[in-house]
Amino acid sequence: MDSSGLYRDITGFAHSTPTWVRSASEVWTEYGLLLFGVLFIAVWWRSRGHGPGSVALAVLAPPATAAAYVASEVVKSTVDEERPCRAVAGAAAALIPCPPTGDWSFPSNHSALAGAAAIALALAVRRLAPLTVPLALLMAFSRVFVGVHYPHDVAMGLLLGGSLGALVVLVLAGPVSTIIAAMRASGVRVAVWFTGQGPAR
Repeated sequence: MDSSGLYRDITGFAHSTPTWVRSASEVWTEYGLLLFGVLFIAVWWRSRGHGPGSVALAVLAPPATAAAYVASEVVKSTVDEERPCRAVAGAAAALIPCPPTGDWSFPSNHSALAGAAAIALALAVRRLAPLTVPLALLMAFSRVFVGVHYPHDVAMGLLLGGSLGALVVLVLAGPVSTIIAAMRASGVRVAVWFTGQGPAR
């Protein structure tokens, strides 16, 4: 895969944008994943008032995202692709410091995490999809915009993260739902607090 031409176009465009756009992109690309963390907590808290299946989908979102990160790291350590901010001649300078050699480029961990989180959250609360999917795409684009990834890095990161996140959630939703129901029925205070009591009967 060679998307260095598109990389040059995007990083060149980045330098033509207003200063506030570049500053916002630098903040987003570094800290935007924290927003998914906030959504994890909000979706879990909301799920406590619903059935065991809803709680299962909510609590599976973070581990599904973690699984995508592990898979991304495994691929990254196998491919050993140099970062474009060092490898692409004639490209505009990266907006943020280029990661050190050994922190390989393919695939993008940020994109894998964002893709997995977006899909897992959308499976837990369907109406969140119009929010989480654009946020994941924005995270992926920002990694190219600031100059630390090729376009094919982020595309593969989104694909890997989204597909693995969905797989983990869909495979484990049934068993985890059974566990959640058992935790609710146990009467143990901590377990009931964590899972919620569900809808009033």
